[in-house]
Amino acid sequence: MVVDARPATVSFRAWVAVIGGLFGCFMAGMNVHVTSAALPEIEGALGATFEEGSWISTAYLVAEIIMIPLTAWLVQVFSLRWVMLWGSGVFLVASVACSMAPNLPVMIIIRVIQGAAGAVLIPLSFQLIITELPASKIPLGMALFSLANSVAQAAGPSMGGWLTDVYSWRWIFYLQLFPGVALLAAVAWSIERQPMNLGLLRQGDWLGIACMVLGLGALQIVLEEGGRKDWFGSAFIVWMSLAAALGLVVFVGRQVWGSKRFINLRLLAHYNFGVASVAMFIFGASTYGLVFLVPNYLSQMQGYNASEIGLSLIAYGLVQLVLAPFLPHLMKWLSAKILVASGFAIMALGCWMGAHLSADSASNVIIPSIVVRGIGQPLIMVALSVLAVHGLAKAESGSASAVFSMLRNLGGAVGTALLAQLVVVREQVHSARIGESLSIFEPALQQRLPGGGLLQEQWPDQQQALGLLDQGVRQQAFLMAYSDAFYLACVALTLCAVAALLLRRT
Repeated sequence: MVVDARPATVSFRAWVAVIGGLFGCFMAGMNVHVTSAALPEIEGALGATFEEGSWISTAYLVAEIIMIPLTAWLVQVFSLRWVMLWGSGVFLVASVACSMAPNLPVMIIIRVIQGAAGAVLIPLSFQLIITELPASKIPLGMALFSLANSVAQAAGPSMGGWLTDVYSWRWIFYLQLFPGVALLAAVAWSIERQPMNLGLLRQGDWLGIACMVLGLGALQIVLEEGGRKDWFGSAFIVWMSLAAALGLVVFVGRQVWGSKRFINLRLLAHYNFGVASVAMFIFGASTYGLVFLVPNYLSQMQGYNASEIGLSLIAYGLVQLVLAPFLPHLMKWLSAKILVASGFAIMALGCWMGAHLSADSASNVIIPSIVVRGIGQPLIMVALSVLAVHGLAKAESGSASAVFSMLRNLGGAVGTALLAQLVVVREQVHSARIGESLSIFEPALQQRLPGGGLLQEQWPDQQQALGLLDQGVRQQAFLMAYSDAFYLACVALTLCAVAALLLRRT
């Protein structure tokens, strides 16, 4: 556990600060997913193509992943109070501005501002738990942190889809108003004023910051756009990949060996924090990847609309809401690493349930799979966070929260891109293999064709039958491809369950 000699009692002001931070975590987390269900409507209203409209999400994620590593340094310069006030205030203004965006370029610019402002809220919520609560209360704080993240992931697509169907896509951006105002009030009242240290601006590692912006931004663009641009068959993706590699190498080198570090990457050398960070990267990849995959599966393969998809995902948040009060007690009865290993194993089981899809696999398969994964996720979030900060000083909480959040979001970007590309590639492979076993000259197939088994191009019924046959082949191929994606997530989570047993107990 983190080094802490304070008593277990917590002041009301500290709880207000922690709960306020959780509102910020919920607000920023939900905004990542809230546009997913409404994206087709937004594209249509703004006159954007599918490829252009994808930048509505990409712009937010690029800005967010760039700003997260800067959070700890910004707190040192401007103080925690002012960073949270400005972050939440700008986020709220940008949310309202998104609802009024007249065209796609304006929407993308506002989403960049919104992503940059919201990026500071998640790691600072994590930091408040570590700094404001004594060691005995950190498991409860982490349980609440996990709950805020999980409910945000479930509430984003479901509420976004419902508001889009009932009112308009512009209403989805008003969802942040209530938690945003609550956050502003909580921060203004509970977090003490601290002097700014503007002199650090002159001493900042601006080369390292520039390389981080270049590296992480280019990497995020490669992951988001690679599948649509044929990966390295595109000169744009090749140049972005080179920029990402160069920027990240210089960034990591300066933060590990430089004298003006703005984020302490050396924390990864701590045994528990290093192992937990790798596990969190894979956890983020699986969680964010499946949050992307499931709505696409329900829409493409089962014909669900936005509201039906949202209702299907509600169970994901509800099961974690029920479990949250019991997690601190479980931490007392079982070791943290057993909980982490169990959580990964339970999530792997949920993925295994989704790895055998058929044409009838709709909510009867997906919802049980979601519920099982929802049981495992809070066990991982809470216990893994506690194990990660074991042995770290309070002074390292800023860098620790920034690194942990950065790796989770980076893992999410990698997982989403990987699973999306896997479905595309495996569908092509399965279509080819199924097609090899079908031939229009096979007697069994000829007997099923209209016209007495003779193939004639001028017969419309036969052409329609062949079209339906091709459609059936592609449907089966997609079902197998989605199954492969669930299976890959299952394997990765199972390996994490084994690796979790190597963590050192608190």
